Amino acid sequence: MPDRPNVLILFTDQQRADTIRALGNPHMQTPTLDALAAEGTSFTGAYCASPVCIASRCSMILSQWAHQTGCTTNCPMPQERTSFMEIFQDAGWQTHGVGKMHFAPDSRKLWGFESRDYSEEGGFRADDDYCRYVHEAGFDHVFECMGVRSEYYYIPQPSQLPARLHNTTWVADRSIEFLQRRDRDRPFLLWSSFIKPHPPFESPAPWHRLYKPTDMPLPHLPADFEALQTFWNRRQNRYKYRDQGWDDNFVRTMRAAYAACVSFVDYNAGRILEYLRATGEIDNTIILWISDHGELLGDFGSFGKRSILDAAARVPLIVRWPERFAAGERCERVCSNVDVAPTLLRACGLETIDQHEGLDLADLAAGADPGRPGVLCQYSQRESGLYGLVTDDFKYMWSAADDQEWLFRRWPGEAEERSLAGNQAYVKTTGEMRAALVEWLRGDGYEEVLDGEGWRVYPPDERPCIDPNPDHGLLYQEGTDWAPLFPEGYAPISTPQGPGRVVPPRKD
Repeated sequence: MPDRPNVLILFTDQQRADTIRALGNPHMQTPTLDALAAEGTSFTGAYCASPVCIASRCSMILSQWAHQTGCTTNCPMPQERTSFMEIFQDAGWQTHGVGKMHFAPDSRKLWGFESRDYSEEGGFRADDDYCRYVHEAGFDHVFECMGVRSEYYYIPQPSQLPARLHNTTWVADRSIEFLQRRDRDRPFLLWSSFIKPHPPFESPAPWHRLYKPTDMPLPHLPADFEALQTFWNRRQNRYKYRDQGWDDNFVRTMRAAYAACVSFVDYNAGRILEYLRATGEIDNTIILWISDHGELLGDFGSFGKRSILDAAARVPLIVRWPERFAAGERCERVCSNVDVAPTLLRACGLETIDQHEGLDLADLAAGADPGRPGVLCQYSQRESGLYGLVTDDFKYMWSAADDQEWLFRRWPGEAEERSLAGNQAYVKTTGEMRAALVEWLRGDGYEEVLDGEGWRVYPPDERPCIDPNPDHGLLYQEGTDWAPLFPEGYAPISTPQGPGRVVPPRKD
């Protein structure tokens, strides 16, 4: 085994686990992912620790469950802990990050990266490497460089940019440039982080025409699917402008646009891998493909993430490295993005630290006892908390906001259909899963949502609710003050403005 292999993390945002042709989705075109699956081990039972961007990334880089980090939403991450990138940097790896990292509260914190090509989601920022690149290329009229947000957030849209300037291309370009100029006396750790297929679902020509809506399957809507929705499903449908009507053709168009985003990332990630093949470095590079969470995309009548249903919580996870991961293998055992750090560190001969809760995925694939009852998935906490325990055979969910639990039998390759909680044949299993999750949280000292041997029940007036006004709580994430861009006598009626955003002066 090479003493000091390189590490390449190909990271997507909001990519469902079922978007890979080689792993069972005939509607997708993903030759790069298909090749990785053929040359590496696919972990088809992988879940995120928290189905939202910042919390999931926090759990992954720290190898801790969300209740341990305290980061359970898009909120500040604990600053005093050690990321796996810092361990690699201290051990002599040249560490570099490209693209969206979504570190909070300081988005520019290096967290162990020696250097970064900085790009974060949202509107134009003068200090954003990618936004500056777009404007310097002559596209200074484009302020929403990664797609139009707010009320357009879930409306399929062609990119305002050509493919050569798109953020997906930029991430691959900057990654290849790093590989070309890196210090060849040291191994590297490169994290290439694509913002897509995170909404808005937009791709440049010709990619926006790769899929036809009529070729896309309709969402998964099992009988009585509304009974599987939690408070957070309903809340997201509201603020994403998706709770006031359903149109099959529109939803299929959305799913086609989402699929195009995945394929465009697949193509550009392939460019990075092709460079490694051409330079003879691919077999001495541990390649890991993973996403922070999935996307409901109309399944169960819901959109977004913030759910422990598989469409939102299960993620693609493939590891290619011939030294430890068998080619073409599939491991269906349940695992987590919390396991990423220990897997990479041990493959490189580095020690994990006491903080780490994850396990080595190579051991799991080889049949080792994981030594834990399953994996945890959590969003938010206290009266709005959503908690889940996933095992090889079952998934248990509890929503404090709904004062309700769900139990699902897990079948490989099948989505949830109907909850077994309350079914007399599964009363014992439901109780065992509930007790295992409660015991795990209590063992870690996380008792704020517990009451005795079960869940704390919050009075209705303490639980979050959805205002009956259909315009209440709609999302505004424009990131740009549009008023200065209009000619005299015209101005938007309302101009929600994100913090710290900068807009160049209007050119008359």
